[in-house]
Amino acid sequence: MTTSVVDTTKLTSPLDRPSAGPVGKRHYGTHIFLTVMAIMWLTPLLWTVLTALRPKSSVDKHGYFSLKGTYNFDNFTKAWNQAGLQKYFVNSLIITVPTVILTIFLASMMAFAVSRFTWKFNVTLLVMFTAGNLLPPQVLAAPLFEMFKHTSLPYSVSDSGNLLNTYYSVIIVDTAFQIGFCTFVLSNYMKALPDDLTEAALVDGAGVWRQYISIILPLCRPALAALATLETIFIYNDFFWPLLFIQNGDRLPITTGIKNLQGQFFQDYNLIAAGATITVIPTLVVYVLLQRHFVAGLTLGASKG
Repeated sequence: MTTSVVDTTKLTSPLDRPSAGPVGKRHYGTHIFLTVMAIMWLTPLLWTVLTALRPKSSVDKHGYFSLKGTYNFDNFTKAWNQAGLQKYFVNSLIITVPTVILTIFLASMMAFAVSRFTWKFNVTLLVMFTAGNLLPPQVLAAPLFEMFKHTSLPYSVSDSGNLLNTYYSVIIVDTAFQIGFCTFVLSNYMKALPDDLTEAALVDGAGVWRQYISIILPLCRPALAALATLETIFIYNDFFWPLLFIQNGDRLPITTGIKNLQGQFFQDYNLIAAGATITVIPTLVVYVLLQRHFVAGLTLGASKG
């Protein structure tokens, strides 16, 4: 029995060595750009928190752009009690939760119709839903106000006798404005799903509704979670529509309720900063809780050709 000896000197040539792959480039320009953008986005938020922690007497003494003086949480306590923010948080919850559910549900049905079936007007409807997002809200403010004003409702539903000064008006408008974006995102995601899934379900006797509920929606869970996170932030932070349609201060959401911290002849900007900081907390909590699903939804399809 013979054994062969490998001459290791032949492996000294660079051509004979295993390739380590291309050396990764360092994207210094990208890192610098992202760092600058992060600083630009975080600076106003950090300065708002810093302003909220400073008493007004400290600002008057040392100046607005000074870091000297005392720091405490008195402005947060005063803003919470003076503006009655707990009531406005409930109003925001009443508006945001139904709107997000309605938007995701209606958009998913529309996306299912235009992406999983081939018919005459599927592209036309998708373009119409997407084009609706191009209209500035201010253009439709006057027509919508007049339409809601002349829409009669029983006094058991609305104490104003119409859609004005009700939660329904804000929910309807927010849903209508957000449904186009969600339809566009979900339709693109549903188009990437294999057609064999619905074809196999159709062979097994599953109807359209069964295919939508049992097959497509479970597969779209990451995309739905990402959209739900975005829509919660968008609708919660909406300022224009509640201010236009709701005249009763007891029904305003948190974003418009901060106006109670502004006086007619005097404004405590430290107090307003504390109230604004408090309003940001729910959106941060939602993002932190759904961050994993949100990032997964954004990166879905990134590796598909």
